[in-house]
Amino acid sequence: MNSKKIYTNYGAAILFIIFGLLFFILLVRFLTIQITGQADGKALAAKAAQKYLRTNTIEAQRGTIYDDNGEVIAENITSYNLVAILDQKATIDPSHPKNVVDKRKTAKELSKYISLSESEIYDILNKKGRFQVEFGKAGQDIPYNVKKKIDALHLPGITFTTTSKRAYPNGSFAAHLIGYAKNDPKTDQLVGKMGVEKSYNKYLQGKNGKISYEGDFWGYLIPDRKKKVTKPKNGDDVYLTIDKKIQSFLEDAMEKAQKEYKPKKIIAIVADPTTGKILAMGQRPTFDPETLKGISDAWQNEAVETAYEPGSTMKIFTLSAAVQEGVFNPNATYKSGVFHVKNVPNPIKDWNNGVGWGRITFLEGLQRSSNVAFATLLDYIKQDKFKQYLEAFHFGQSTHSGLADEATGKILYDYPIERYTTAFGQGTTVTALQMVQAATAVANDGKMMKPYVVEKIKDTDTNKTKITKPEVVGHPISAQTAKQVRDYLRTVVTNKKKGTGTVYNIPGYSVTGKTGTAQIPNPNGSGYMIGKENYIFSFLGMAPKDHPKLIVYVAVQQPHLKETETGSEPVEMIFNPVMKNSLQYLNIKPEKMPVAKNIKLPDLIGEKPSDAKALLKSKGLTPVVLGDGDEVTNQSPAKGAIMLQNGKVLLKTNGYQKVPDFTGWSKRDVLKAAQLLNLKMHVSGDGYAFSQSLRKDSVVRPGDSITVQFDTP
Repeated sequence: MNSKKIYTNYGAAILFIIFGLLFFILLVRFLTIQITGQADGKALAAKAAQKYLRTNTIEAQRGTIYDDNGEVIAENITSYNLVAILDQKATIDPSHPKNVVDKRKTAKELSKYISLSESEIYDILNKKGRFQVEFGKAGQDIPYNVKKKIDALHLPGITFTTTSKRAYPNGSFAAHLIGYAKNDPKTDQLVGKMGVEKSYNKYLQGKNGKISYEGDFWGYLIPDRKKKVTKPKNGDDVYLTIDKKIQSFLEDAMEKAQKEYKPKKIIAIVADPTTGKILAMGQRPTFDPETLKGISDAWQNEAVETAYEPGSTMKIFTLSAAVQEGVFNPNATYKSGVFHVKNVPNPIKDWNNGVGWGRITFLEGLQRSSNVAFATLLDYIKQDKFKQYLEAFHFGQSTHSGLADEATGKILYDYPIERYTTAFGQGTTVTALQMVQAATAVANDGKMMKPYVVEKIKDTDTNKTKITKPEVVGHPISAQTAKQVRDYLRTVVTNKKKGTGTVYNIPGYSVTGKTGTAQIPNPNGSGYMIGKENYIFSFLGMAPKDHPKLIVYVAVQQPHLKETETGSEPVEMIFNPVMKNSLQYLNIKPEKMPVAKNIKLPDLIGEKPSDAKALLKSKGLTPVVLGDGDEVTNQSPAKGAIMLQNGKVLLKTNGYQKVPDFTGWSKRDVLKAAQLLNLKMHVSGDGYAFSQSLRKDSVVRPGDSITVQFDTP
């Protein structure tokens, strides 16, 4: 009994000693922490402060993009996203719940305002183990008026988070030039991904600020505690050179052409040649910068980022070089049709399959867009000298417009054949913006202006403004040369018999410029695509001729054309209304133009052919006699028809019927002649006649067959 008691006392003593030591250690630890304020070498005050320190980002506002009249093109707006808090721990006071209480009622009410059914919302609200839930796309970008209606329901646990969203109030207006901005999850800021939004992102983006304070468990500010605020630096506002009215003219015209002809691409630019300002820039297909609908089919700015063979619009600059060098004599002649390059088996051909128009003047060669004329001119200019002009016009190099991902194109000039084809726009590649920049030298009396799209950048915090000044980037030709070139190009538009650009003649405004029909390289790398529609049809024009105020460049790739249509028609559908409407909008008064007379056709049946011809010529009409008889037996159009000056009148005689030379005739005029002569007509191609199966002045009888081939200039 005594031994048992002794063991018990020993055990109690041991326990007392152990607990005494533990208490002593804890006391020492407590006193050490109390005196030093540290534990394990770390300051406890700092740890406590860190636990309750809250840091929130103060978002910088991205700068607004305006047009040149100060109208908003891109801006920041607040976006509301619907959130439901499910965790009951969010509620401190049960009388004011902060989590969803009645899920069935909440689902029923929310289904009235978002595009989810009541059952779908109820399933989302029943997710287990979630503090809060969102509602996918249906709960994002809630309009402010809808947010107010949901707030008015006072549904417990239903709240909204806010973020900044980029808005483009004009939709696809100049979409590729403006570009778009998208939220970057790494920085939680909007970042430009295309166009001005991308290339001027460092100005537009700004820098986020922050606020630091001590808060409680729920993040609320603890009373009487200090807070530290670093203000955000908001992004700068960017003002473009784009004129909203002119851009609207362009968008409307491109949209009509797109619906009518469904081309693979359309590229168009409107510029002020005296300053280099880009007043409008657009393309089709396009996309919506807010939803990004269509971006997969139109992911780059074609006018800036795509290099292609320009076709005959390049002849503007070959002509400029020839005039500047003094080797372009408009009245000198050359043999059209084909041009042979030494040691090259296939000759250069004119567009009418190498038939040409016989020996013609160089001015007529320009009007007819003869490749042979410009290959011949290269020999006069000299190849090395022409390369210097290409470089002086800044082909093969960036325009430094400030837009992102600009292509430079390439001057293809290694072999003789490449030098000749470059002279008429084949082989060498350019961008649309380079073409416009080079054209400013012709329009602006020899001074080539750098194209630019940003008028000024304004610091929203200090109101300091950085203004872009027009910049002359070269003098490739003299003022006198520029004036002469504009005069020559004007005849391309005005010469009704020979000019390839007559459809671009706008009454009241002296348009001058050059057409282009560029071949498209085969995707497989072998030669060029063939077929009536497989071209890039274009026109580079300026007006008024003597003091151009606008340059308009339009290129349409692979439009769907009817049998009777040519590639100039979709280009005209864009160029003509844009040029005319823009000039009128800029208060450029129309010139006094001679009014074409309406001529009533007399009855010529029974007249001598010579008398009928004299009478028609006196009225300003063009007679064509079919046959060698001494009396007119039929005419087309018939008597009483209303004709315009220079209209063609066909006169059939009673003698042997002879076939005229159809070269250069329109399909309509050829069909009229065939009907008058009772011939069986077979046609091939579209545009203007360049070849016929029966020679000129061949005698024919009713029912004979004739085949006429047509081609597009």
